[in-house]
Amino acid sequence: MKRRDMLKLAALAAAIAVRPRYAFAEAAAAPPTAPTNAAALLRRPFGKSSEQLSIVGFGGLVLARLDQDASNRLVAEAFEKGVNYYDVAPEYGSAEVKMGPALEPYRKKVFLACKTAQRTAEAAKKEFERSLERLKTDHFDLYQLHHIRDVEKDVDAVFAKGGAWEFIQEARKDGRIRHVGFTAHTEAAALAAMDKFEFESVMFPLTFSSWYGASFGPRVLEKANARGIAVMAIKTLARQKWPNGPRDATPFSKMWYQPVTDPEEQALSVRWTLSRQVTAILPGANDVLHRRAFEVGLAYAPVLPAEDERLKTLAGQLDPLFKPGQEP
Repeated sequence: MKRRDMLKLAALAAAIAVRPRYAFAEAAAAPPTAPTNAAALLRRPFGKSSEQLSIVGFGGLVLARLDQDASNRLVAEAFEKGVNYYDVAPEYGSAEVKMGPALEPYRKKVFLACKTAQRTAEAAKKEFERSLERLKTDHFDLYQLHHIRDVEKDVDAVFAKGGAWEFIQEARKDGRIRHVGFTAHTEAAALAAMDKFEFESVMFPLTFSSWYGASFGPRVLEKANARGIAVMAIKTLARQKWPNGPRDATPFSKMWYQPVTDPEEQALSVRWTLSRQVTAILPGANDVLHRRAFEVGLAYAPVLPAEDERLKTLAGQLDPLFKPGQEP
């Protein structure tokens, strides 16, 4: 073999030997929040845990309005875009029944959250076991006290003797519940719940219209951030209460609030909420809004000062869905 050919072979062997080490080092240097797929949604930490969740999650209520085939397609589409956070509840009609088979192919790769509106240990246990069966899983990554409204009736009742908290603690010990959180639509209930126990997450409405138009949300977000509690934002695309009068027949006319439907305003709304210190947003119960939130999330960039001023002005023209001391 000629010396020139020997040198070529030696160089090729060296390149093969070095490449794996270089590739590994390159991967190790990547930020922990970067998804493996360049086109996938970014991820953020779930509170103080090591979990990393997609900045746009999947709101299971949307499945109650779809058949099984459409549910399968929407769940698969979400997963392909990098959604690894899925949320559902027994109160969402047939959503659990549909999410179970739709999510089954991806269950081991996602973070599944469920809820209970039951306030006694016995009722919570029964509902929990039914949810496990419907969702074809043996545990929940996050289990939440659902729709905390009244401090005495909801928060205190859960932590009383025989309350739902007794069962939740039991399920945490045996591994069927990994993390615990709560959902609320009023500031008073959310603030009281955070004082009662060191929850790991709070699901709460955060919209530009209620934030700027009614000062609803800042106190809850500030307290959660100070305590390292993950904030899962809902109603991001809720524009305002429906104006009085008949509604045009649209894909959104059956929603209980008027959603943001202008594409540019939708993008600003999603980006505004994601620009706050939240872990993720959950789109409303509409497949069109889900797909739009995925699109905006994939191209996420923080809201600029001029855009923020524009939303402040717009909020002054709207009737906010959420106001302190009131629940819609």
